[in-house]
Amino acid sequence: PEHAKMVTDSACRFALSRRGVSHITIPIDVQSASFKGKYSPHKQPSHTSQILTTHIPPKKSIQQTAKILNSSKKVVILAGQGALDAKTEVQQLAKKLNAPIVKALLGKAVIPDDSKYSLGGLGMLGTEPSSNAMKNADTLLMIGTSFPYLEYLPKPGTVTGIQIDINPEKIGMRYPVEVGLVGDSKRTIKNLLPLIKQKTDKKFLTTLQKNMKEWNKIIEIRSSKKGKSVKPQSFASELSALLDDDAIVSVDSGTITTWAARYINVKKNMKFSLSGTLASMACAVPYSIAAQIGFPKRQSIAFVGDGGMAMLLGEFSTAVKYKLPIKVFVIKNNALNMIRWEQMAFLGNPEYAVEFEPIDFAKIADACGAKGFTIKKDKDVKKTIKQALSHNGPVIVEVYVDPFEAPIPPKVNLEFVQNVVSSFAKGQPNASKIALSLLGGQIKEKIQKKTK
Repeated sequence: PEHAKMVTDSACRFALSRRGVSHITIPIDVQSASFKGKYSPHKQPSHTSQILTTHIPPKKSIQQTAKILNSSKKVVILAGQGALDAKTEVQQLAKKLNAPIVKALLGKAVIPDDSKYSLGGLGMLGTEPSSNAMKNADTLLMIGTSFPYLEYLPKPGTVTGIQIDINPEKIGMRYPVEVGLVGDSKRTIKNLLPLIKQKTDKKFLTTLQKNMKEWNKIIEIRSSKKGKSVKPQSFASELSALLDDDAIVSVDSGTITTWAARYINVKKNMKFSLSGTLASMACAVPYSIAAQIGFPKRQSIAFVGDGGMAMLLGEFSTAVKYKLPIKVFVIKNNALNMIRWEQMAFLGNPEYAVEFEPIDFAKIADACGAKGFTIKKDKDVKKTIKQALSHNGPVIVEVYVDPFEAPIPPKVNLEFVQNVVSSFAKGQPNASKIALSLLGGQIKEKIQKKTK
């Protein structure tokens, strides 16, 4: 027992410095032992500093990076969660380089979504302008990211790669780099900025900014879609508009991730997180509980699918027990919808075993001693969100959404179309409804774009 403070201190320092998990094991004989009144003599007050050291790359590497960036004409910045503490510095760098910023999903809060430098996300959940930026860049500067979907990055050898990461094992893991800067993003960029010359040519940036305006029009059209059931992207857009400027948004894995990535706009002081590999379902509710404990005065939102919510439903009772006013918004389609679309659009097969028995999450919230709401019609969306957000306690809002709404990639390629058609030919259930949703949306977008 006398070692408790010392071991806990070491565990905290390890977790913070390695950005990982520490586990403290307390054997049963230690649990039952008597405390003798004094902690270990090796753990005295102020024995360890609260300051953690940060790394800065060698001066030579920073100078080499500056030389490359100063000679480049089309720099694209890809920012991840490792850049979250360097928000100001990243934007200063983008301004000097006239460089657009593409955000890995865990880096969504690095800059606001309405920033003139933001091209949004990359990949299946990303934007068309970010894909265009990667295709036309001559230099890729990766900051604090280990973006895993290589097919969305420039082809190796076509651009110069530079990477800043605090973990040396991450350097060059996803993309070949000419310079790898091992260090803290904030301090590294601060040392780099004085060496960067202000670029005057804005053609690359302004072209992509025009692309982004067009993309935002498409997103606006998609978020205004109406039907017999609530459209998931429409709900996400309404929720986004009503969130506090410093809300903390935790998102689950699945099609829910698509709706959050594209339709929940991150503001300057927001926090945004999810499972980095997009595979750990049911993470949003415990994330939101942790966020509410860490920041008790801020709005803590869990944006989840009904599949993920069903997997860790009991954790909601933790929020009730500790009176944590988290707000859980459940997108309800009674299916593992991302698996459905992976089977159809990636494999060309009909869906198999993706639907499950419906759960009344609102009633479960009431049974737990919290507040439950149900939304089935578009007319109830805004008022119900407002009621939920203003309630002084934990809440579950379940939203019945159109189960056939597709998480369309930023650019629909021939393979996507061929696979969907193949799944229809092999007997995909509700093929006509899915086709109507896909084609109806595309036609509506074209008409509304021409009208505008």
